[in-house]
Amino acid sequence: MSSIPDFYFRYYVGHKGKFGHEFIEFEFRPDGKLRYANNSNYKNDTMIRKEVYVSKAVINELKRIIEDSEIMEEDDELWPQPDRVGRQELEIVLNDEHISFTTAKIGSLVDVNNSKDPEGLRTFYYLVQDIKCFVFSLISLHFKIKPI
Repeated sequence: MSSIPDFYFRYYVGHKGKFGHEFIEFEFRPDGKLRYANNSNYKNDTMIRKEVYVSKAVINELKRIIEDSEIMEEDDELWPQPDRVGRQELEIVLNDEHISFTTAKIGSLVDVNNSKDPEGLRTFYYLVQDIKCFVFSLISLHFKIKPI
């Protein structure tokens, strides 16, 4: 598998509560490896970990989604800070740019609209929704699991 230079993507959303550390995390590495983890202790669930190599075309589509979102132009300074409800992290290396965002869990667009930076947070919110769908589709193509 040939490496995609200057590309990396990682997303994490999680919290620590009565069922322990529950989270979903996925990353796309420069060598084309997609790593997925879903940890929930609810009803004694166990951690799901999956790894698969994706093609250069898949990485190029992911890069297109990121570029179209214009997330690389945003700044998380005014976004809600992580709290007891949870946190989200997004890290992207794309060409010569590197961003790393941290914010609270977003329950709905109401949270976005009531924030100090609704436009920027909306960009983040919709990109995360798009990438989650993308990743869950890729994972379900390769494995028989039902992500949340």
